[in-house]
Amino acid sequence: MYPYHMEMLDPLDCPYYLVSRATLVITSALKLEFAQAGVGEVKPAYLGSLLVLWRDGDMKAVELGRRAGLEPSTMTGLLDRMEQGGLILRRPDPDDRRAQIIQLTVAAQKIRPKVMKILQKTLELILDDVSPAELETSKRVMRRILSNAQRGENQ
Repeated sequence: MYPYHMEMLDPLDCPYYLVSRATLVITSALKLEFAQAGVGEVKPAYLGSLLVLWRDGDMKAVELGRRAGLEPSTMTGLLDRMEQGGLILRRPDPDDRRAQIIQLTVAAQKIRPKVMKILQKTLELILDDVSPAELETSKRVMRRILSNAQRGENQ
């Protein structure tokens, strides 16, 4: 049970407000950094998919969506935009006519070091004064919140 009465809640005590504001501020910072570094085709929304593809290589679109934590309907539009930005290629799955294999373009492979450097720099900045123990606790709590929210969506 959430311990606060919503009608009396200060925004800075509201977990939703804090998470959404942090997300907006970090997203804005990443967009600016990507643009300034000449990799403006990378949008913060692409990072989950890019990180999975950089780590694991080519895969079916449905598997990429699962690993990146995105719904199929969201994944389709995201892949459309990533393809238009020259980051991915779609090719038919030779084993399943209905499926597509997603692969990174040469351009996406080339910009990986730059994107990772920006992500590292941004995370260092926003996590300044957060201890490793606090960070691990925060990640554990956020994973639980995400799981609870996803469970709520499926009811």
